[in-house]
Parts: sequence; structure tokens; C-alpha cells
Amino acid sequence: MARDGVEVGGTSAFAQLVPAGEVESAASNEYRQLIAEAYKKGLLKSSEGAQVVRLRSIAKKLIEQSPVWNERAKQWSWEVNLIESPQVNAFCMPGGKIAVYTGLIDKLNLTEDELAMVVGHEIAHALREHARQRMGKGMATEGVTRLGGAVIAGIFGIDPRITDFVAKQGASLLSLKFSREDETEADLVGMELAARAGFDPRAGVSLWKKMSAENAQSPPQWMSTHPSSTNRVKDIELNLNKVMPLFEKAQHAERVEKYNLEPKN
Repeated sequence: MARDGVEVGGTSAFAQLVPAGEVESAASNEYRQLIAEAYKKGLLKSSEGAQVVRLRSIAKKLIEQSPVWNERAKQWSWEVNLIESPQVNAFCMPGGKIAVYTGLIDKLNLTEDELAMVVGHEIAHALREHARQRMGKGMATEGVTRLGGAVIAGIFGIDPRITDFVAKQGASLLSLKFSREDETEADLVGMELAARAGFDPRAGVSLWKKMSAENAQSPPQWMSTHPSSTNRVKDIELNLNKVMPLFEKAQHAERVEKYNLEPKN
């Protein structure tokens, strides 16, 4: 039976070289440090603030759809935080640790649908385990374990091969670069998540036009390794017919619940 939605192929075999739980543990430790530092500097936005409430409401709907792409997502301790920064940036680390920078929302004046596309894209990286794949490929290529990695592993209980590879990439999972193929896949999977969650996937077109305009001023960090806006708009438009029925179904379900209507047979 064919699945509804986009088609992106299977998971890379390289991911199997790295235990998922250990990658998620390393990501959680790094995320904790990042959030603690933001809080210390007064940059962590309040949970009661309108922007955070809005962001978490959007993320919650996307997260509810995530098991469609990765069953492990049901077990993740998801977190969503907003950090005050002019950076046009956002990420979702392995295990569901999400951070969005205010510069992304404010500079691009994102609508709910557009913000859902961005967050969906970042969640898709985690669901498709792109970081784990990158690390597995790097480990297979390098085949080296550093003493420093072993020391860190002893502290956190993490496989030294993982900490060694992270060290070689700049000592941060946040600095791990995805391939353009990963980015294209995240675009499509994120678009499907957004559609399933009731957000208009056509917002991807307006989002990337805004991104393109921002990029013309100064390349935002979030787009540094991404495909060109023109190419990704084409990919989104080519796949809209696959996700619009999911969006329409989600909208209908929302109306049924909101107005207590009788669902269609």
C-alpha cells in the first residue's frame, strides 16, 4: 500500500554505525549548555511571552505528526525554546531539542504557516536522523578515536567515537553540516509534517522568497549550506499535489472538532 505524502527514500546505512541513544544524549547535553548560557545572559525568552506561546503551539502540532516519520519520536523529551538574537536561524537537535532565534521570526515577519514550514524543516532533520548519518559517515571515513573524546565519554557516558567525530567537526553538534540532499529531504518532509498538522504547505513558496530577499542583503546562517531558494521553491511546487490532500484533511478534521460537526463517512 502506497503511503500518502512525499517520497524521500530510505535511511542511510551509515546511521547504523552510531547508536541513536548516544547521539541524542550528546545532543541533550549540548542543548542544556546552550539554554543555560542563554538564560544566564538574559536572552532566553519567557515561556509566558506571546512569541514563545505561538512558537510552542505551532511546534506541538508538528510534533504530534512526527511518529509518521520516526517511531522513536514518541519517546523523545521534546523541548522548544526561543532565544533573543538577530541571527536568522533555527535548529532541532537529535532527540527533539528545538531552538529558534528571534531574528528569524522578526526579520522575515513570518506567518504561522511560514514558521511551521521552518520548524517542520528542522524537525525533519531530527526525524530523518541526518546528524546520525553524517556522524556515521564521518566515523567510517576517519576510523580514528582521540584521547580527548575518550575523556569526555568517560564524563558523559558517551561512545568516544561520537565525541571524537564531533570534536573534529568543531566541537559541536550544532556545527554539523548537512548535505544539500539532506536539506532538500528536510524541506519535503517538513512540508508534509506542516500539511498533516493543518498548516498550509503553500507557505513554503512565500517563505523561500522572503529567505531569498534576506539572502540578497546578507547570507543568513540558516541558509549557508542550503540549496538555492529558486531550486527549493521548484521542489516545493512539484510536491504540493502530494501534500495538499493531507492539509485539506487536517483542516476538515479541525472544523469537525471546532464546530462539533458529524464526521464524514
